[in-house]
Amino acid sequence: MPLTLNYINALLELFYPRLCLVCGEKLIADENYICLKCLLHAPRTNFHLEPENRMEQIFYGRVPIERATAFFEFKKGSNYQKILHHLKYKGMKELGEFMGSRFAGEIKDSNFTQHIDLICPVPLHPRKERKRGYNQSYHLAKGLSDVLQIPIEHDALVRKTFSSTQTRKNRYERWENVEDIFQVISPANFTNKHILLIDDVVTTGATLEACAATIFKSCDCKISLLTLAIA
Repeated sequence: MPLTLNYINALLELFYPRLCLVCGEKLIADENYICLKCLLHAPRTNFHLEPENRMEQIFYGRVPIERATAFFEFKKGSNYQKILHHLKYKGMKELGEFMGSRFAGEIKDSNFTQHIDLICPVPLHPRKERKRGYNQSYHLAKGLSDVLQIPIEHDALVRKTFSSTQTRKNRYERWENVEDIFQVISPANFTNKHILLIDDVVTTGATLEACAATIFKSCDCKISLLTLAIA
């Protein structure tokens, strides 16, 4: 008698149980990647409800953004750090779509998303994207786009220069590392639009600042920012 799909899944669960990425506990049937308890207790910023919040203040005097928000607070050593680690370094691009859709569900009825025309993920250099196999920011953007029904524009902005990782760099070194590395190749796609720039994490804001500054040089538009985490 052939094995049923349910029986096969039960065997897989026995030998390869699905575990929450945050707490390590076994996931139940309707849970994916992160258990409901850990999702509920995630250290949310709720910046989308707070104009002139701490993330927006990072960019004061640097680039004229409209709004900025992040899903959760990132603290080194926190169990929630594992989300970013698995997203960036463990090949879990679907985790980006899952987190993007969860965040979108929480902000879709707020005024943060009003008048956004396009979602634009921060691009990776082609060399880095080939090595990693995907752009984690794109998959965050896809999760957001699927829920918010706002189109993604991922061809107009490119990273023209390969740069080293931002990890362990101070604020000035981070800015030097990303200065003039982006290029808008289709300004018309951004002109007179309100763009939501997406990245996985904001620390000093150097990468998002460089992206926004490059876009502003090329076309007349508005820009808001969204990340999965803020350090």
